[in-house]
Amino acid sequence: MAATDIARQVGEGCRTVPLAGHVGFDSLPDQLVNKSVSQGFCFNILCVGETGLGKSTLMDTLFNTKFEGEPATHTQPGVQLRSNTYDLQESNVGLKLTIVSTVGFGDQINKEDSYKPIVEFIDAQFEAYLQEELKIRRVLHTYHDSRIHACLYFIAPTGHSLKSLDLVTMKKLDSKVNIIPIIAKSDAISKSELTKFKIKITSELVSNGVQIYQFPTDDESVAEINGTMNAHLPFAVVGSTEELKIGNKMMKARQYPWGTVQVENEAHCDFVKLREMLIRVNMEDLREQTHTRHYELYRRCKLEEMGFKDTDPDSKPFSLQETYEAKRNEFLGELQKKEEEMRQMFVQRVKEKEAELKEAEKELHEKFDCLKKLHQDEKKKLEDKKKSLDDEMNAFKQRKTAAELLQSQGSQAGGSQTLKRDKEKKNNPWLCTE
Repeated sequence: MAATDIARQVGEGCRTVPLAGHVGFDSLPDQLVNKSVSQGFCFNILCVGETGLGKSTLMDTLFNTKFEGEPATHTQPGVQLRSNTYDLQESNVGLKLTIVSTVGFGDQINKEDSYKPIVEFIDAQFEAYLQEELKIRRVLHTYHDSRIHACLYFIAPTGHSLKSLDLVTMKKLDSKVNIIPIIAKSDAISKSELTKFKIKITSELVSNGVQIYQFPTDDESVAEINGTMNAHLPFAVVGSTEELKIGNKMMKARQYPWGTVQVENEAHCDFVKLREMLIRVNMEDLREQTHTRHYELYRRCKLEEMGFKDTDPDSKPFSLQETYEAKRNEFLGELQKKEEEMRQMFVQRVKEKEAELKEAEKELHEKFDCLKKLHQDEKKKLEDKKKSLDDEMNAFKQRKTAAELLQSQGSQAGGSQTLKRDKEKKNNPWLCTE
């Protein structure tokens, strides 16, 4: 019997029975709270928006601290994501906060691919978690979860409509992250313009099919407030870390020549609404939505690409082991096929190489025969020439010998005549007088 069939039977046979007295498992929520508090929490925020919209200032204001960071410039060649992690402590609760900002977003002339580094970064965090989850020895309880839980999308306060860059980017991100659109520096436009701008933004998001994060209303304890806050999206916010004395209290505010904008005054901006929804009411839901919706979608698509599936072609349940065995057999079949193809290719190439070598050997033999014939012809010519020279040498030697013989005979004849003349002079003195 398959394990899935056993589990189904166990589920169908479940009965509700009363307890005769106190057992104690009603303390499980308290145990869970204590364990969670001891382990601490993590929360990761992605701030997407053009340079100069006050992303860093708003983060400082939200968490009532001063995060370290260098101001971004408008000279970036492309979009870069800068991630910083901080350990925060409030009462006895610890929070590992990661803030990821998009440096250089919207600063390029060609903004067509500005969203790609953001999508790649989000997918990289999902992939890292998936690889940790697929390990044989997993340590998920100590693993630093870097998946993005909330994306604060900063919209420039133009008062007209969304830019095409904003629409394209949010459309690419809505299936990967919880998007909360906010109008940055909302004190730059009037109240009436702000109201119209909110309506225009909502209309454009709906008409373009962009799915933004909706605060959950299925929990009765927060259904009313979340339903009210969903109607206020996108939030119009103002950030400031400067404190001014207003009345008898020190408040975060921005001072202008025409007056003061109080950050925590709901009549001035929606900062308090954003803080309530993001941190104090729905932080855990954002974490849960990231895991159960966005990560599960990525995980399912990735496993389907790898060949894993839940059902067979007959729509019957398919266990992971069966899927693995089927994939393994398929892989082995493909491997054998490739091995056979490579073997045939190797044999074919060996035959081609042998043919090439034989052809080259034939050409070498032909060249050798040709050179051998030329060598024999040259040798014969040299021998003939040598014989001719030897004949000339012999003839020259014969002529030389004859010439020397004649010269020797002439010298002997001349010597005899001289001796005869000397004798005659001696015998006849008158010849000398004369």
